[in-house]
This record gives sequence, structure tokens and C-alpha cells, in this order.
Amino acid sequence: MKQPRVDLSEKFVGELDWNLLRTFVVIVQEGGITAAARRLLLRQPTVSLALQRLEGRLGTQLIERRRGVFRVTSAGRELYRECAEIYGSIARLADVATTASREVTGHVHISLASHVTTPLFDETLAAFHREHPGATYRIRIETSVDVARSVQESTASLGICLVNKRLPQLAYEVIYREFFGFFCGPPHPLFGRSGLCLEDLRGRASVSFDTDYVEDALRPVALLRRQCELGQPVVGQSPHLEEVRRMILCGLGIGPLPIHVVERDVRDGLLWRLPPYRDPPAIDIYLVTNPRRGLNRAEAGFIAALRRRISETPIAERTYAGPATPLGKVG
Repeated sequence: MKQPRVDLSEKFVGELDWNLLRTFVVIVQEGGITAAARRLLLRQPTVSLALQRLEGRLGTQLIERRRGVFRVTSAGRELYRECAEIYGSIARLADVATTASREVTGHVHISLASHVTTPLFDETLAAFHREHPGATYRIRIETSVDVARSVQESTASLGICLVNKRLPQLAYEVIYREFFGFFCGPPHPLFGRSGLCLEDLRGRASVSFDTDYVEDALRPVALLRRQCELGQPVVGQSPHLEEVRRMILCGLGIGPLPIHVVERDVRDGLLWRLPPYRDPPAIDIYLVTNPRRGLNRAEAGFIAALRRRISETPIAERTYAGPATPLGKVG
């Protein structure tokens, strides 16, 4: 049956308990009433009743729920999109009163993929804080997919992440390029061996990222793994670089890591670089923004400052750990 369109009439807005919308947003984000109750520190029946009250007010079902089924209806998805923008606006209300002030204030919510490492971001953050000490920040680590979703839903001011498929409503700019190499840890039989070739990697157990697939953001890495027949069996996966690094260090298997990020680990003897030493796969990391999102002064200023630094820095200087790296050493 076709779902009726949500109509937020003036009467409805005047009578609505806004906590119902907040509860609904959390239910969708957590993917269930029980998980939402834990996050909201409420009893499950209380959260369930709030959802029923909201559906009664709207006169439409927002979430289909029965044993083993939790599905957001078309009306629920529409309402969730509107709520995300509403709460993004509410979060910025405190900045409205100070927009006429000379001091740049406001909160900047930054969503990052695991272990984003570039001086462009760090130097921009340091300089912007010196110039505008009234601005505040929250930095959250998410998967690249969740980074884009947070920017799309206006819960993040900006994001920095890998990109598989571009969302049409977002803007993408390459902030830097990094190269991935294969590495092993001290317990691995290839650790410390020089003169290795791709043939030495064939059939070895491996660990990797959740996005290490031909159809996903680490496509170049996945293609190289396929070429050298590395990856069977895959004994461990994680969306976070720190945990992939942990599994490599513990000897679970060979794994891909950004060369410039683990340079110190190689120097300290914690990781060993494996083939290929030349022409390793390159991955672009993007600054992601939402042109439709209303920005407070701190958000607008920080994004503008980061874009200036990107535009003033040639891509060659934003490309880390060049393609030629000999015999187990980085740099």
C-alpha cells in the first residue's frame, strides 16, 4: 500500500513533542528499538511508545516491525532526511546570535576515515585555532561510507575519506594521494628477508580492510592482491587502519597499509615492507562537503582555509611516499 506523504502542517508543528522526532532519529540510526533505548538510557517500552505516538500524529507507519523484521518505510526515510537537516540546524542555533560578532565562533564537526595523515589538515587545524580560538571542534573516526553519510545528513561539517561511489549532492576534492604497500610483522616467516618477489607472497594468509574489494574504495589494492594471488585465506578484516596494523604486527598475515603512515614502524623494526617495491597502488583521499548545508562561521572559515591550502599545494607535494621504495625500507 502506498505510504501517504508526511505533511508537517502548522498545527502539527505547534503540537508536536520534538523529543518524538529525536527518538525516531536514534531508532533509525541504531537500527532497532532495543539499541535506541540503550543509547537514550530509556526503557524499551518507552521508546516503542514514543514511536507509536509519532506514527499516530503523522497518520502513517514509519517503521515496519515484526519478529525478525526492522524496515524503515518510504515515509520514514523521508521524515528521517528532514529530521537530519532539522537537527543540523538546531545544533547551529547557538551560533546565530554571534554571527554579527567580529570573533569567529561555532562548532566544527569533522568526520575522518581511519588514520587520515596529511600535514595539510594538521597545519590548517593548528593555524585556524590560533587565529580563531573561539571555535570548537569534534573529530569522529568512521568508515569512509559513514563519513560520506554524515556529511550528506548534515551531522558533520566536512569529511575526509576514501571514495568508492560519489553521491550527487556532495562535493569532492582530492586532498592528498597515498600509496599502499604490503607489510608483515615480526612473527611472519618473510619478516626481515630481502630480495623477495611477488612469487614469494603467493598463497600466504592475509589480513585487510573491509573495503579491499575490486568494487570498493581500495580497488587498486584488491587488483594487486588478485594479480599476485594473495588473499586466500583472508584471516582478518577491519574497517580501521589501527586494527589492520595490529593484526599484521601479531603475525596473522600479510596486509596492505599506507606507506607514509607506517614509515616510523618500518624504521623501528615493527613492520617489514614486502613486494611490490615499485609502482605500488595509489589511493586518493578526498575532502567531502555538502553545498546545501548551512554553515556557521567557524565551519565556513575552516573549510575555506583547508581549500586554500589544497589549492596552493601542487598535487606532487600532496602525494606521499613515492612509488619507488627498495628492499623492505620506506623512503
